[in-house]
Amino acid sequence: MNNFFYVLNGKRIKKFFFVFTAALFAVGIIYVEKGHVTVFSEESSPSAIYSVSTEKKVIALTFDISWGDKRTEPILKVLKDKGVQKATFFLSSPWSKSHPEIVKAIQQQGYEIGSHGHKHVNYSGLNEEEITRQISSAHSILTDLTGKEPKLLRLPNGDFDKRVLKIAQNKGYSVIQWDTDSQDWMNKGVQTIVDRVVSKAHPGDIVLLHASDSVKQTHEALPIIIDELRKKGYEFVTVSDLLTEASVKGSEVRDQTWVQQEINNAAGM
Repeated sequence: MNNFFYVLNGKRIKKFFFVFTAALFAVGIIYVEKGHVTVFSEESSPSAIYSVSTEKKVIALTFDISWGDKRTEPILKVLKDKGVQKATFFLSSPWSKSHPEIVKAIQQQGYEIGSHGHKHVNYSGLNEEEITRQISSAHSILTDLTGKEPKLLRLPNGDFDKRVLKIAQNKGYSVIQWDTDSQDWMNKGVQTIVDRVVSKAHPGDIVLLHASDSVKQTHEALPIIIDELRKKGYEFVTVSDLLTEASVKGSEVRDQTWVQQEINNAAGM
């Protein structure tokens, strides 16, 4: 019996040590990647926005578009039919220039438009002059097309480093990431997309979706996602609405979901 007691306690100690080590490891990741971890604060250090800390059941559906003309219209129709009056579209400027009529349709439905940059490349691999050129080119094109200067920027592939963040900040942009990735671009199936979004959604969440021709099932998953989130009591807002919510709180916003995920990953959970 005593031997069993010592073995049992030994297992508990080992488990505690493992979890403690995993937590330290996660903290280390957070320290190394702190330029990528949250995002809305009054500090001067540039950062990116993944979600907003709030108790309100508000959530932002966001759609990236970089090519094609077949998927955006069905998605806009779903949003209209479902009475979703607020969403945010991140548009690449070459695509926007080639499809001004779709850009106009997005505007006419009252949706927010942000920049998805110019060339669809990883900006962290560019020099600072080229980063500036990419952001500025997209800014000029989108401003001319929409009549309004974009203030939100989602970088191609969600890729950035501190240089990119600093340049974006100097250009007056808030860099927008996401906390829930639908993975719709992988076309794993309608139900898989729905399950990922609905299970991961939380107050203040930013959801990544796409409206490029590369996504084949988003327009089918979207109405189910909208219905399921409404059943849970969620209200759909723009990313700017979320930032206003954070600003009203007047406190730093941390991406707690990301932090917890890193701890769980490190612990093998």
